[in-house]
Amino acid sequence: MILIWGIAADRPLELVRTALERMHVPLVFLDQQALLQSRIDVTVDGDLRGRLKTPEWSAALESMTAVYLRPYDARRMAALENEKPTSRKFQGAFGFEDALMCWTEMTPALVVNRPSAMSSNNSKPYQLQLIRSAGFEVPDTLVTTDPEAALAFWERHGSVIYKSVSGVRSIVARLGPEHRDRMQDIAHCPTQFQQYVEGNDVRVHIVGNEVFSCEINSTADDYRYPQGEGEHVRVCSCNLEQDIEDRCRELAASMKLPVAGIDLRLTPSGNWYCFEVNPSPGFSFYEEATGQPISEAVARLLMKRCD
Repeated sequence: MILIWGIAADRPLELVRTALERMHVPLVFLDQQALLQSRIDVTVDGDLRGRLKTPEWSAALESMTAVYLRPYDARRMAALENEKPTSRKFQGAFGFEDALMCWTEMTPALVVNRPSAMSSNNSKPYQLQLIRSAGFEVPDTLVTTDPEAALAFWERHGSVIYKSVSGVRSIVARLGPEHRDRMQDIAHCPTQFQQYVEGNDVRVHIVGNEVFSCEINSTADDYRYPQGEGEHVRVCSCNLEQDIEDRCRELAASMKLPVAGIDLRLTPSGNWYCFEVNPSPGFSFYEEATGQPISEAVARLLMKRCD
């Protein structure tokens, strides 16, 4: 039995769920939105046996051979928007999620991906150290609340981008003259600055031992969010050299991530930079642009424990 946990509208989850259903794999779907609106219970004992109950179904936790996790931050969901943290509904929802998260951390089932493995994404500077140890080059980076230090870093590198330090998605943007007057704002918000690296973007999805690579051609600083007039994005499948594929596999394995999205850039001089590793990649954008069967690969990976 495979457990899928998230919201029905999440496109990667929908694609994996559909692939598993086509393969006639036994599964249960735990709808996070339904969790916030109806009674759902979980019990876990000391040897990780227990039961998950919803109004529609009940399943023994020990029957789960694999788990695919894509839960959202429940605090941002409509069902809890007007709830106080001390309310029974709020406490019940988070008590349930805490218990289930603890179980996913300890269960012998295959979990894609365990919370502890995904935690490196909560600190981009820490993750860069892991990336460097895997043999990839990383851009020179500064995290600071000191405007003068940021200006000196900008002066040293000439072209610099800035983005969030945490795992919260943010738009990557390049510093321009208009940012000088706003630089004092970083005194209230630690900000990550990186040297701008010229080159072509490559997104690599690791699914077990399978590798799916896409080249992204874009004029935008952040191809996920083309904003300026005339900015375009073109995504196509590509083949990587064997040593780069192997390095990506080793990087994901070292971070204990059965599934990962790795952001690379190949410079004109032939150097490979790695910017970050996404431990819960929204691969649907790339799958739908290229036809790469990433969701089927995830489904096959989850199925392996069912055999």
